[in-house]
Amino acid sequence: MKRLILAAMLATGMAGAAHADDALKAAIANTERTPANAARDSARHPYETLTFFGIKPTMTVVELSPGGGWYTEILAPYLREKGKLIAAGESPTSAKEGARKYAANLTKKLESKPAMFDKVQRGVFEVPTAYDFAKPGTADLVVTFRNIHNWTGNGDDKVKEVFKKVHESLKPGGVFGVVEHRAPAGKAPKADSGYVQEAYVIKMAESAGFKLAGKSEVNANPKDTADHNKGVWALPPVLANKDVDREKYMAIGESDRMTLKFVKQ
Repeated sequence: MKRLILAAMLATGMAGAAHADDALKAAIANTERTPANAARDSARHPYETLTFFGIKPTMTVVELSPGGGWYTEILAPYLREKGKLIAAGESPTSAKEGARKYAANLTKKLESKPAMFDKVQRGVFEVPTAYDFAKPGTADLVVTFRNIHNWTGNGDDKVKEVFKKVHESLKPGGVFGVVEHRAPAGKAPKADSGYVQEAYVIKMAESAGFKLAGKSEVNANPKDTADHNKGVWALPPVLANKDVDREKYMAIGESDRMTLKFVKQ
């Protein structure tokens, strides 16, 4: 009898895990995603990345600086029924015109497809001045995709402050998942290049009380030297140099990226 009960428990657990995986695959395969976004799946590896972070459909997830909503298109339907997604970006009432524009663009996107985005909550995340995206100890997972280079121009103290705010928002055992353009180890990136040293990100996270729980090379690209005219934006999809060395940059592909998982102890 005990064996039967144990077998049933294991089967239930396995079914739940499979369901979670299937739900994530379905969100990624959703035909309502912007076609240009879906076309980049092979470069951004959303399934492998989010699985590495340990995402589950019942979680409260904060997405910092969602930008154009590339990951929002996946996270929103995945978390819609059982979880919660908080899109933390600029405030519509920000003192900065540029910030208000970003906020308006996100509002327009979320309102464009209610069936996908109707349950997405908004939070304020404006480095280095405003952080109001989740009450302390309420988030299961906070994610940020290629944003840390934007924070570094404010100085180390402000970067530490951001990590501390994230740390405060998470439950004990909560995860901070980071993807960022990676500079070669031991080589300081050029200013405004978009690249950041992995050791620097780890140092900032640990200074805020996080523990590094793992690294993944799923978003690595050994072809990327991280030394380009106009920085990371020389590479696709931006191709900032237009036709100059276009074939070379297309052959490199998208940037080499660190993928780090930090845990709040």
